[in-house]
Amino acid sequence: MRDITGLVAWVTGGGTGIGEGAAAALAKAGAIVVITGRREAPLQEVAARITADGGKVDVKPADLTDWTTVEATAETLRREHGRIDILFNNAGVNIPDRNWAVLSPESIETLIDGNLKSAAYCTRAVLPIMREQGDGQLIHTASWAGRFIGPTSGPIYTAAKHGVVAMSHTINLEECENGIRSTVISPGEVATPLMAKRNPPEPPEVMARMVQPEDMGNIVVFLARQPPHVCINEMLVAPTYNRGYIAQMKGRKAQQDAVRKAGA
Repeated sequence: MRDITGLVAWVTGGGTGIGEGAAAALAKAGAIVVITGRREAPLQEVAARITADGGKVDVKPADLTDWTTVEATAETLRREHGRIDILFNNAGVNIPDRNWAVLSPESIETLIDGNLKSAAYCTRAVLPIMREQGDGQLIHTASWAGRFIGPTSGPIYTAAKHGVVAMSHTINLEECENGIRSTVISPGEVATPLMAKRNPPEPPEVMARMVQPEDMGNIVVFLARQPPHVCINEMLVAPTYNRGYIAQMKGRKAQQDAVRKAGA
């Protein structure tokens, strides 16, 4: 496992949830963390907590759906810190009215921009810097919905996260000779503010059984500490109490009971 002390880690969506957990964990492990998101206030709150714990953090608010802003932010990081060693491509968004019957053109745009285009913009912005370094690591937050089709997350969010999974693999395909490696994490239910956008919102007792942001932060540090010659291409992460699995098993039992009843 490598020492990441002094490495520069850019964390997008760093003001809440998984991004906050990853920023705190990376800083605790010794990385210089740059956190980015649309709203400055939560970023500053996260930065204050990291600084109070002895970590090094820099706040760079930005609209990641605007490619010119993304590229300007990456260039600022390169100029101020000299390099970008790790990109945690984590910013994402979902909406309550997410199914085909209620989707609007505007909400489709929001989901594609916030989940796929922003990730692609950040990737494009850091790759030239990493190529010049001859080293770099990208870690992307996709979703369980990026690997498995289901009714919960909505069709456009699901499609966008499938795109993030595919994007990560193409980075390894094209950039492995340049010393660049990419990992996509597809988590199941994580107790983040996105859960409040479900209809109905998840209650606290259910949230407590989910993967927690600090768990995801520990996973990001584990990936960041792999030696440069190792690439973990993809990870699936889920709560032990996996409600999707439980629903499948209940459905299977109901089907078996119906068959037995019909044969009685």
